Amino acid sequence: MTASYSPMIDIQNVSKTFTLHNQGSALIPVMEGATLSVNPGECVGLIGASGAGKSTLMRLIYGNYLAASGHIMIGGLDVANAEPREILELRRKTLGYVSQFLRVVPRVSTLDVVAEPLLSVGTPVEKARDRAASLLAQLNIPERLWTLSPTTFSGGEQQRVNIARGFAYDYPAMLLDEPTASLDAQNRATVLNLIETAKERGAAIIGIFHDESAREQVCDRFIDVSAFAPKAAA
Repeated sequence: MTASYSPMIDIQNVSKTFTLHNQGSALIPVMEGATLSVNPGECVGLIGASGAGKSTLMRLIYGNYLAASGHIMIGGLDVANAEPREILELRRKTLGYVSQFLRVVPRVSTLDVVAEPLLSVGTPVEKARDRAASLLAQLNIPERLWTLSPTTFSGGEQQRVNIARGFAYDYPAMLLDEPTASLDAQNRATVLNLIETAKERGAAIIGIFHDESAREQVCDRFIDVSAFAPKAAA
């Protein structure tokens, strides 16, 4: 990593306000002035007390929440002002998100759930399934389960399937929400290795890690989102 890199993720002066429609459309400011950047090959950890806004910032970056102001540049696209079709294309080719929860279409096999990000960008089916199989094996999902829908799996198995899906395609930018939560030592080590490998290939990563040792291992620096609290609430 060198200082000459342009940030892959560049967030400038972002604010967010929630509207309580069931309470007379009251406006609740939750974040203001959020500013950070992430270079290729860098992992930045979001820290701060529960409720400080870590998940809110991640959802703003991914486009699930609409920013009230500011800019969220991901690979040249301003998510804060993008059209829905542009955000969908960004998620398909540029920005991956490993959440804590698996949401899939029932009756789709686990192998195809993991392969889907590759298939969506035109990867041949055999190659996509080979990559999916490799990740599922690394994360200790028994091969006898690969033809079943992961909707029937335990919470821990679903989490590992979600991780495999998130790392199947080489996204240039990634958001990781508690990727090592509730994992045993072996699977935790596998996930940390996947993160390190993603960094080595140049991915820009923002993550939330409550596991302090994992955070220290993969993060290059930290951003305390408490600094982005609205001034009246600070």
